[in-house]
Amino acid sequence: MKILIYSAKDFEIPFLEKANNEEHQVKYIPERLTPKTAALALGFDAISIFSADNGSSMVLERLKDFGVKYIALRSTGYDNVNINTAKKLGIKVANTAGYSPQTIAEHAIALLLALNRKLISSNHQVSNYNFSLSNLVGLDINKKTVGIIGTGRIGKAIARIMHGFNCEIIGNDINEDKELEHEYKVTYTDLEHLCKQSDIIFLSAPLNSQTHHLIDKDRIKHMKKEVILINIARGALVHTQDLLQALVSKRIAGYGTDVYEHESGIFFYDHSENKPEDKILQQLIDLPTVFLTPHQAFATKEALTILAEITFYNINCWQQNESGKNELTLELVR
Repeated sequence: MKILIYSAKDFEIPFLEKANNEEHQVKYIPERLTPKTAALALGFDAISIFSADNGSSMVLERLKDFGVKYIALRSTGYDNVNINTAKKLGIKVANTAGYSPQTIAEHAIALLLALNRKLISSNHQVSNYNFSLSNLVGLDINKKTVGIIGTGRIGKAIARIMHGFNCEIIGNDINEDKELEHEYKVTYTDLEHLCKQSDIIFLSAPLNSQTHHLIDKDRIKHMKKEVILINIARGALVHTQDLLQALVSKRIAGYGTDVYEHESGIFFYDHSENKPEDKILQQLIDLPTVFLTPHQAFATKEALTILAEITFYNINCWQQNESGKNELTLELVR
């Protein structure tokens, strides 16, 4: 099968090459999939895309015209692909569901600890031989109330870790996990109560029409002023301008995030010589109560190995005229 890998990163190519094992004819390009770059897929049976790629209806229609039959996502989330349109066009789509929830969860905890214990400020101070502790006072995580919005694979891994911190855990999800309730004493509740009670809130829900801007000024007004919000899901779960307003006014204590609402075309690329004109992003970067990382939670050797293996598992299933366990277009069009 001829495969075009969009948004190919230098660090992931060796893992993809190993997983392919010279089975398929693969071309790697750094360009994102957009309406303009869709034409690059001409002559390929399949493409593989990442979370920053554009899988809108218009792009899918162009891909169909160019002969593309399969799209293998190198991500769990698929909010960037119009699955219904793909189904109608006969393009099969699969994601890398659950490739490494522990990896993502560990990064979420790293964001929390670095933000709470002010490790970035501390490092900057020490590099300037400033050993004062006046601005470095944090809080114990022990026995705090932790709210997890979205208790799927990643949320479950976060709950497991925070249980080890001796935290009281409350959750919100359309599907309540009985194992979490039994093993880690997770109590499910509505969003308003979760926001009111939590000292720490983790966002690990998928992005869809119900969760878009889930955290806005109306939700924030129910939160404690000392709350730390951690976003390990998608940037658009948060209304960024509302959040910035809350941070500047000290309505909430801090925001740790690996994602940004308008990250497409910015994250995953080096813009140090040509900074994007994005005032909202600049505000996030400048605020001392924000700890922003560039969508790197998945970037471990273990996770990249599994991600590559699942990507080619999906492709191999299609080559054998089989529907793999990760195929999204088997669902009925809604």
